Amino acid sequence: MNKESNKTGIEKKIVNPFSRRSFLQSSAASVAVLAFSQFGCSSKTNQNQQKSGTSTIQGFDELSNVTDPYKGWVPFSERKIKVGLVGYGVCKFGTHFGFQDHPNVEVVAVSALIPERCAEMAKVSKCSKTYPSLEELVKDKTIEAVFVATDAPSHFRHCLEVLKHGKHVAVAVPAVFGSLEDAEVLFETVKSSGLKYMMFETSMFRESCYAMHEIYKSGGFGEMVYSEGEYYHYMETPIDSYNGWRIGLPPQFYPTHSNAFHICATGGSFTEVSCIGMPSIIDHLKPENNIYKNPFGTEIALFRTSEGGTARMAVSWDTPGDEGERGRVRGQKGSFYEKFEGLEVSLPDINRPPLPPGLPLGGHGGSHGYLTNEFIHSILQDRKPLVDISMALNLTVSGIVAHQSALKMVSC
Repeated sequence: MNKESNKTGIEKKIVNPFSRRSFLQSSAASVAVLAFSQFGCSSKTNQNQQKSGTSTIQGFDELSNVTDPYKGWVPFSERKIKVGLVGYGVCKFGTHFGFQDHPNVEVVAVSALIPERCAEMAKVSKCSKTYPSLEELVKDKTIEAVFVATDAPSHFRHCLEVLKHGKHVAVAVPAVFGSLEDAEVLFETVKSSGLKYMMFETSMFRESCYAMHEIYKSGGFGEMVYSEGEYYHYMETPIDSYNGWRIGLPPQFYPTHSNAFHICATGGSFTEVSCIGMPSIIDHLKPENNIYKNPFGTEIALFRTSEGGTARMAVSWDTPGDEGERGRVRGQKGSFYEKFEGLEVSLPDINRPPLPPGLPLGGHGGSHGYLTNEFIHSILQDRKPLVDISMALNLTVSGIVAHQSALKMVSC
């Protein structure tokens, strides 16, 4: 297959699902031609945690080096948002983002499908009211907002249910699970609801990515020429998950941690993709051994950006060695490789905003508390959250189409 035929084929797959509603032409929508939070649990344990009997969750032990993240915080509201938390699986996401510790939050109800886990979740979140399912919790009229930390395949359906009941929603990644049609429905539902929707993409509030975001916004990079993002997470043995959804997951179904190093940094999007997938030697990443018929353990996507630049975004489950989420960018006026170097001598403040005292930074580079604070402030200030529906879909859908590209390459 020649290069041109691949480009045309991929563009057809990308454009059709969104052009019906002119997503790509609308700067308000910003869900580009292409448009997952925590994949996050680790399949290994470190020595200290082995001794204590607790398991490691990749990224959750990755804290920030900031000495005083609370310095400069000024309270601006005494109001408490009444929040419901849903989801307490292997990673226990529901309580890891500090809602129960935020001074402007009252956790009024929690829900997890397994009763024992639900009871633990209620204890950790300092809440006495529990529900057996999200579908029951959202009927509680005292709840104003819900954090959906359920299995990835349910995020789309669960967010629709929350919005249908008139509540703001925050959700772990991904926004949708492998479906362009679901992306379109979710976009329209959020926009018509008038409610806040935020996806908790941890890379957005990593110190490096947040710095890139602020520098780009001030013009310090100029036009972005090239960006790279990487999410390396070795999984020789699949991690336990609800209905086994993690087993054999296509890497580019979970691209948000890497894609963030362009999309969260610039607020832009991707418009074309060519993706190469590498067949894996790991059993659960062979097509005959997973429900996705996915043959790839690593997928490397090359994107054209909405600025006309290029981005390389890598996701890998089957390459042992250094792990983590990182990225770097190069612009016409400067670059960021752990620090800014370039023509601009007067940079904006690149520090993350102060947190309210008592709210833990949490893991993934100390991003957890910032995500919760951003969501709660967006409600209190009645403004768009930083990772809104447009950015969430730009982060997510690009990977879905990238996986289609990788499969197309194999079939040619």
